[in-house]
Amino acid sequence: MKNYTSIHDIDNIQSWIEEAKALKANPLKHIELGKHKTLGLLFFNSSLRTRLSTQKAALNLGMDPIVMNVSGDAWGIEFGDGTVMNGNTAEHIKEAAAVVSQYCDIIAVRAFPTLTDKEKDESEQVLKSFVKYASVPIVNMESATGHPLQGLTDAITISEQTQKTKPKVVLSWAPHIKALPHAVANSFIQSMRKMDVEFVITHPEGYELNPEIIGDTPVNYNQEEAMKDADFVYVKNWSSYNDYGKILNTDPNWMITNKKLGAAKFMHCLPVRRNVIVEDAVLDGENSLVIEQANNRTYAAQLVLKKLLEGIK
Repeated sequence: MKNYTSIHDIDNIQSWIEEAKALKANPLKHIELGKHKTLGLLFFNSSLRTRLSTQKAALNLGMDPIVMNVSGDAWGIEFGDGTVMNGNTAEHIKEAAAVVSQYCDIIAVRAFPTLTDKEKDESEQVLKSFVKYASVPIVNMESATGHPLQGLTDAITISEQTQKTKPKVVLSWAPHIKALPHAVANSFIQSMRKMDVEFVITHPEGYELNPEIIGDTPVNYNQEEAMKDADFVYVKNWSSYNDYGKILNTDPNWMITNKKLGAAKFMHCLPVRRNVIVEDAVLDGENSLVIEQANNRTYAAQLVLKKLLEGIK
């Protein structure tokens, strides 16, 4: 594996899950693997779990992590080809990616979408520019359209927590006060489509996601009907895909409650707005997996870094 930019970089998700569980059981087993290797973490947007868990994963492998908040600490970076740089950007990605490659053995990048220009966001300009111009492996720490570290984490968590051969998993939209990206939902869908689960998506009409990602996954516009007999309910807000980046519905009745959840396990990538996305009773209840999900972020990232380190000669 040369880079980890998408769930599609996973060749066999079940074997990856088992390897991640082994790392979790013995996190320091491969601490010599990353000795004298440097991980560069470049954040164009804010982060808590992704930043800390990926640093921890690097340390578990003996790596030295370097963190930079690019949008605040670096020169403005130009990504366009042939641009006359007489504006606010002072450095081109061609030089920036090449230079960071001299300092780091692996580069991890986090860059959110605009949510105003679908074509630009789907081009993944920032992520793909690093892949193109860097000379070291690239890790996607959330891009405009995907969050494959989170998607792998969620697969690990469901595998750990399920008591069934083929559990029912529901991805449910929930209301939010802001327009949010599609990245987490996209990667969760992609990871579930690789697993042996009964998978259903539920959301209000108008919040259909990219049909190329959904494929033949069933979509039910009735939330309570979709959640019936669910084993896991993964909750996430996203803005409209067709009416790109817009909020079409803020119906509070889509908030997750204990009554709706029943015996299912509750999942969310965090951060989560209490009593908007989900009521306190669910988050604080025994069926909430959000803290364990966050814990598994370390081992998902550690597995990705391990595989990339093994490919570095």
